[in-house]
Amino acid sequence: MARMASKASPLLSTKPWPRIKFRTICGGPCSNALSTSSIADSETPVAGKKILETHTEEFDVGSRKITLETGKLARFANGSVILAMEETKVLSTISAAKCDGTRDFLPLTVDYQEKQFAQGVIPNTFMRREGAPKERELLCGRIIDRPIRPLFPAGFYHEVQVMATVLSSDGRQDPDVMAANATSAALMLSDIPWGGPIGVIRIGRIGDQFIVNPSMDELSLSDLNLVYACTKDKTLMIDVQAREISEKDLKAALRLAHPEAVKYLDPQIRLAAKAGKQKREYKLSLVSKETYEKIRSLAEAPIEAVFTDPTYGKFERGEALDNITQDVKKTLEEECDEEGLKFLSKTVDAVRKQVVRKRIIGEGLRVDGRCLDEIRPLYCEAGYLPVLHGSAIFSRGDTQVLCTVTLGAPGEAQRLESIVGPPSKRFMLHYSFPPFCINEVGKRVGLNRREVGHGTLAEKALLAVLPPEDNCPYTVRINAEVMASDGSTSMASVCAGSMALMDAGILLKEHVAGLSVGLVSDIDPSTGAITEYRILTDILGLEDHLGDMDFKIAGTRNGITAIQLDIKPAGIPLDIICECLEPAYKGRLQILDHMDGEINVPRTQDCRFSPQILTLKYSNDVIRRLIGPLGSLKRKIEEETGGRISVNDGFLTIVAKNQSVLNKLMEKIHFIVGHEIEMGGVYKGVVTSIKEYGAFVEFNGGQQGLLHVSELSHEPVYQVSDIVSVGQTLNLMCIGVDVRGNIKLSLKATLPRPESKTNDAVRVSVASVQQTPKIRKPVSNVQEPTNRDDQPLRDGDSLSSIVIRSVADCDQENSAALEENSKVEAPINAKRLKLGMEVTAKVHQIRAHGLVLDLGGGVHGMYRFESGVRKDFEVGEEIRVQCSSFSSKGIPVMSLVQE
Repeated sequence: MARMASKASPLLSTKPWPRIKFRTICGGPCSNALSTSSIADSETPVAGKKILETHTEEFDVGSRKITLETGKLARFANGSVILAMEETKVLSTISAAKCDGTRDFLPLTVDYQEKQFAQGVIPNTFMRREGAPKERELLCGRIIDRPIRPLFPAGFYHEVQVMATVLSSDGRQDPDVMAANATSAALMLSDIPWGGPIGVIRIGRIGDQFIVNPSMDELSLSDLNLVYACTKDKTLMIDVQAREISEKDLKAALRLAHPEAVKYLDPQIRLAAKAGKQKREYKLSLVSKETYEKIRSLAEAPIEAVFTDPTYGKFERGEALDNITQDVKKTLEEECDEEGLKFLSKTVDAVRKQVVRKRIIGEGLRVDGRCLDEIRPLYCEAGYLPVLHGSAIFSRGDTQVLCTVTLGAPGEAQRLESIVGPPSKRFMLHYSFPPFCINEVGKRVGLNRREVGHGTLAEKALLAVLPPEDNCPYTVRINAEVMASDGSTSMASVCAGSMALMDAGILLKEHVAGLSVGLVSDIDPSTGAITEYRILTDILGLEDHLGDMDFKIAGTRNGITAIQLDIKPAGIPLDIICECLEPAYKGRLQILDHMDGEINVPRTQDCRFSPQILTLKYSNDVIRRLIGPLGSLKRKIEEETGGRISVNDGFLTIVAKNQSVLNKLMEKIHFIVGHEIEMGGVYKGVVTSIKEYGAFVEFNGGQQGLLHVSELSHEPVYQVSDIVSVGQTLNLMCIGVDVRGNIKLSLKATLPRPESKTNDAVRVSVASVQQTPKIRKPVSNVQEPTNRDDQPLRDGDSLSSIVIRSVADCDQENSAALEENSKVEAPINAKRLKLGMEVTAKVHQIRAHGLVLDLGGGVHGMYRFESGVRKDFEVGEEIRVQCSSFSSKGIPVMSLVQE
């Protein structure tokens, strides 16, 4: 103990502690916490009031009041703006990386979010959180991305991220256009170099009246949904969904949209003057003039030779251009030109662009030798996959798309969880761009922004010609599989989808076709004005890459149904955009002629692969019985048949991919639910019990009928269990109703009649055992049937109100007849042995639990020892027994007769 005390901690010594000022949770010293007087004397610090410096701009567009606000939220972001329209508010923030890394492109990311708190709803997911971006969020992100991307300066390769979040929504305004305008304002406030501002506007039309910034209710009645983005004098982006609007009316809508969109520009400029940051000097990755001229001199001539040879295909041309790039690279490596090697790919691409554009503007000739308004060769084939509901192939040049149509039940419609718009949609077009279509190796991942955008464009183009839901109650899904890509696969998906819908028997108003129009222009470098331009119809993938715009236009002979405009320069004059509509219309007519030549009317649904849909009305009790607990019975039926069942407001909608599946489905439903019984109808039933006079069968959704022994077979039947067994499923015919109200069923009526008796050995052996059957006397308390009561039903007579007698009643009424046949002394055989019959049997074998008895005539029975009854039997001993039952295998079970 003394040794332990000598090593004690110095903290336990008797020396006084130094004064250490520990602080309490409340922030005061420990001594103050222990001294009441000191607390009263000290002054408690009071938090000051923070003042957020906010800046606001208010203005009107159309009939809506719009507010721009900055400084209150997201103050650390490079730029942040809240745009409000009525009770809907959207926050848009901008952030940029400080360095550009090693890349030769602009890594711009736009994330649009619609969280459920914006409408006061908790997400209906397991984790109660928002998951991966939905299709609508990706599409709204593209609406923001497409107009702002061309305005970033060339060589600006710093990573930029835009995040637009809906803070609140009253459901009356679509937040997508608001988010685009808020993003423009946020870019104006940031220190990122950008050539804005831009204005984005939505135009609708009800009747002949155009509406600026329509509400969601107005948009549901509108035949036009136009989203237009522009700078002060040039167009940046167009997105249209319409119901066959004419080119003339569309031009009028575009010319109305431009001045309305310009109203967003001045408030953004004023807000940037109040709260905007000074633009930073970002490093731009630009090639020097000397390096550009050096690479151009090495690559221009061979590139021009490739582009002037129309015999090159897509991949042959690409391989030749890659070889030219490799030759230039070897030359630069020999000269140790590091700058040239760094910018080689970008510079060679600029040379290609210059060569192609110069030839198109100067000579009016394109890469593949076509004229400016010439369409590539077309190929159309409908019904390529006949086992499917609908299918079609459409090829334009090297671009090829296979479309398939699948029809489903109304309950299979896609559920949408958007804060605005409808809760579901029954028409879907899913576009797929696999790597093999451009001969590349890639990995398939989740939702792709490009695939979602192209699929939605084709979906909007076809939606205008679909019949109303009353005439087409299906849920329709189109799969557009790109088989080969060389430009405008989304428009090829429109053409193939239209033919596939007609092949599926959908009553389209008429065909929809689409193509892409391009632009090649010559710009004055001093003013930026377009001095000369050429419009290209049906552009190749290379012309899309090297040109100025990709103007996708789809429609019918009567008008336009969908448009998507994407551009590369910082805007294109609206007059040129409107001029492109005319060559697009002429090209569309040529494509429609080829499509009409392949299929011009919907196919009739009379083949074995046609989908079948049926709508039935039942009471809620019947539907509840059909669905089963938690839908278990419904799922079981769908798994067994391959059909689909959906329930809505007392209606049962059944969809099957062909008539065979529908028949199986209806057979299952009728067995559970039942239907009106008719004389002569054949029904499927299950044997529930067997009696000596017949069998009781459950059929037609729980009803019971009597299958009498005389209706089991065309041949005499002496034992019911020889023909049927409990649980066996039979096809039975309703032959009427007896005097006691039993539904009379017949098995032999569904069997073919046997041929007339011959003297062959088999029939002789059967006839040899036939004896004159004994006629059972009627039960004394049962009235003899009369012709009036027992007359058969006529065809079509209904038995739905028949009262079924129970099995116990039938047993009781036949007990008297059994007693008269209970005592039989004559030798018997297996077919004559009846329940209750007494016979003298010999002990054949003695087992551990009973006896095997010889009943005579080669018939053996069994007797099980009973408690309190003798068990000392000998083989050969004669005993008096009575038939009490039959085993599942038909063996008589006997019991001792007490003397």
